[in-house]
Formats: sequence, structure tokens, C-alpha cells
Amino acid sequence: MRYLLFALLSILVHPAAAQDWPKQKSIHLIVGFAPASTTDLVARLVAPKLAEALGQSVIVENKPGAGGNVAAQQVKRMPADGYALFVTSVAYAVNPSLYADAGYDPFTDFMPVILGPSTPNIITVNPAIAAKNLKELVELARKEKLSYASSGIGTTTHLSMERIKTIAKVDITHVPYQPAQAVGAAVAGHTQISSTSLPPAVSHVRAGRVRAIAVTSAQRSPALPDVPTVNEQGFSGFDDLTWTAFFAPAGMPQELVNRINSEITRALASPEVAERLAQLGLEWKPNTSAEFGAFLRDEVQKWAKAVKDSGAKAD
Repeated sequence: MRYLLFALLSILVHPAAAQDWPKQKSIHLIVGFAPASTTDLVARLVAPKLAEALGQSVIVENKPGAGGNVAAQQVKRMPADGYALFVTSVAYAVNPSLYADAGYDPFTDFMPVILGPSTPNIITVNPAIAAKNLKELVELARKEKLSYASSGIGTTTHLSMERIKTIAKVDITHVPYQPAQAVGAAVAGHTQISSTSLPPAVSHVRAGRVRAIAVTSAQRSPALPDVPTVNEQGFSGFDDLTWTAFFAPAGMPQELVNRINSEITRALASPEVAERLAQLGLEWKPNTSAEFGAFLRDEVQKWAKAVKDSGAKAD
């Protein structure tokens, strides 16, 4: 009887909650990563557009730590009323396999609201390295001791390169860096190679400070159309993306999820935001909560296998 009463109250209350949003108070976008990260950038591009459209202040809060787990654990306990949204990255799909206890279940603790912009990972080398393509890089790695910088253990930039190493059967030493610093390691020659997401690498590639070898997406990136994919260079099955996303605590009424999805869609589709995303090598297309949920199930499964195969573990 108690559960039946709760269900009836939910039916009565949820439409009103969705209808009132966002009249009551400020909206908080809680980002699982530090300022200047790609995830933070997306949140800060969306926030003013939401505020303008909704007539309500939208505050971006950075809660970095444990690859987004700190913020996830905080947001999952918040009310599912639309005033606190979790803005995170593909780490959301990776961490449940990477950590002994990520502190959240990706399917039951949150509701997928919308998949945000994504970017391929990119393999670059210091210009002093003779390799001009992935085949030549693999051949060089068989002759010389090489190292590569990534955005950290268990990131997709690390796991993508580990997949390449496994398929090619080569040993290249992994050196983890902070995300914004990884491409700089190859620029400075501290490592011969870097594996990063596209945004921090684009300007370095265009300026000739590093040479782009491959992108890990299924298709070439419009930001660097001359750079071939991993798949084009004798490998197969690569569509590794670093994506961003917006989640709500579990239990949010679907009507409200759909409303927030529509507002974020409008923000991301605005000409100013779309132009800035293109400059950074970020791509996005509209998607529903249900479409994002289906994508998420596939991503969790894919990255669980990648983590297992690589043997990666986070402390």
C-alpha cells in the first residue's frame, strides 16, 4: 500500500515539477573535471545560452577528482528536479570497469539527458620522428624504444593507443600526463608520441609543432580532413571518441528530461556555439534521451572490454 501511494503521488507531482521548471532557483551544471577541460568548455558554452532562453541563472561548478567520480557521487544524491545536472565525459562509461568502486552505477543512478559534442582521439608525433603514418610508426617502434603521452591511465586516449599496440604487437611505453599537457610532451620531445583528444592538439598540428598520424574515429575529422583514420591504415573496428554528456539524477520525470534535452539542443545548435565547437574539432548532432541511452549501453560494454584487455586499473 505504501509503494502504491508513492507511485500515485509521483504521477501527481511530476507533471507539476516539470511545468514549474526552471522558475524556482538557479540551475547548476556540475562538471566532473577541472576548468579548461573539454567537458568544462562545453558546459560553459551551454550555460549562457540556457540562462538566456530560460530567464534563470545557470552556474557552472567544477568538482574534479577520480576521473569524474567525485562529482558523480555528489550529483547522484541530489534531487531529480532539474536544478542540478551532471556534465561529464566518456569517463562515465569507462570508470565502472576501471575503478574497483567508481561509486555509481551508470544505468541506475542517473538518467541520460543528452549526448554532447564529441571528438576523435588523435595520434601525433614530434616532427623529428621520421614516421609519416601509422605503419611507419609501428615499424619504428619495433626498432627503437619509443614512449607516448596520454591524458592519463584509463582515459580513452590511453586505451585507444593500447588497442593499437595490442593489434600491432609492439611495445611503446605509456607516460600519463594531465589532459592539457599530454600533447605538449610530444611538442617538447619528452615523449616521441602523444595520444590525446583532438581539441588540445589541433593548434599544434596546424602550426607544425607535431605531425598528425591518425585519428581514432570511424570517419576523418572535419577539423583536420587530411589526417587519415586508424581504420584506413590497416587496422579495423576503431570508432573511439572522447564525448561529453549531460546526466540527471535517477528519478527525474521523463517530461522534464525531454524539456532539458530540448533546451540544451537549442543551445548547442546556436550559430555561435556551433562555430566554436567546429574550431576546436568537436562534433555534435541532435539526439534524444532514449538514443543517448542506447549509445551509452554500447559504450559501457566497449570500454569494459578495452579496460580488461589493457589491464588498466585506477587506484
